[in-house]
Formats: sequence, structure tokens, C-alpha cells
Amino acid sequence: MEINLEGVGPILFERSRRARNINISVKSPNRVRVAVPVGVSYQEAEDVVLSKMSWIKKNIDKLSDRISLSQCIDSIDVDYARSYLVARLKDLASLHGFEYSKVSVRNQKTRWGSCSADNNISLNIKLVCLPKHLADYVILHELVHTKIKNHSPSFWRFLNDYVPDAKKIDRALKRYSCS
Repeated sequence: MEINLEGVGPILFERSRRARNINISVKSPNRVRVAVPVGVSYQEAEDVVLSKMSWIKKNIDKLSDRISLSQCIDSIDVDYARSYLVARLKDLASLHGFEYSKVSVRNQKTRWGSCSADNNISLNIKLVCLPKHLADYVILHELVHTKIKNHSPSFWRFLNDYVPDAKKIDRALKRYSCS
């Protein structure tokens, strides 16, 4: 079911067997999704959406300000991007004394990078479209995850040893969208 709300646009309501609560997610400035648990009426879900309109609009505005790099993949040399990111990871790991197991470079829609429990690092190919200091921040962020697997205060303190003002740079990265 889909409804169109003034000031927001189309809102998609989808029945979800996994959802335990009504879950509203703003995927992009023109894509709002509501997961409706089994046993909850669409009318009840719509009432919740209406009560959360200011939150929805705030998040739409936030996403509208983001710079999308989705077109970037069409204009980059994929082979060059892969080799550059792998080499940059290797250089930064060597420079700062980090070790990792494997590296993969993929075109991801939601993450700039990740680090597995086995210290396998995955990097988004669109990192080459970011300003260099932001791409290096993502790589160092994932390298720090080889030592600390969460985002605890100790993680951020450790990351600050390698990237001064890490939280500030993290906020700057949020202006860009990899979707």
C-alpha cells in the first residue's frame, strides 16, 4: 500500500513478518518505507506515520543535503580504482602497523567499508570519488576495527591517534551518499 502525504511525497507501507514494531525508514529524499508487522493494521501504521511527520521531514531534509556518488561508478576506471584502494590500504596499514587478512573492493550501496571478525576488509569502490582525506579516514577506520570490533569510546580514542578529530571527519563523510 502506498499513500502520498503533502510535504513528504509517497510513503510505501509493506507488511513484514520480521518486524515486531512499526518501523519507519527514510531511504532517500523521495523514498519513505514503513514496515508494518503482522497483526497491525495499515490504519494504525498510518496514524504512527502522521505522529512522526516532523521526524520524517527532518530526515528527508538531511538526506536532501547529501551528495550522491551513485553516478561516480560510471565515470571511474574500475581496475584503477581497485588497485589504488588496495595499495592505499596496504600503505596505511604498513605505515601505522596494522595487519589485515584479505581485502575486497566492491560497489556497495550502503557502506563505505567494513571489517569482519577475521579482519577481512571490504572497501566501497566509490571511495575513489571522495576527497582523499575522507577515503583515508574510511580506510583507517576499518584498520582500527582490526583491533577494536565496535564503536565504543575506546575505539574512537584509538582512531583519534591516527586521525585527529575523527568524529568531525565522520560527520563530514555523512554529507556523501554511496547509494
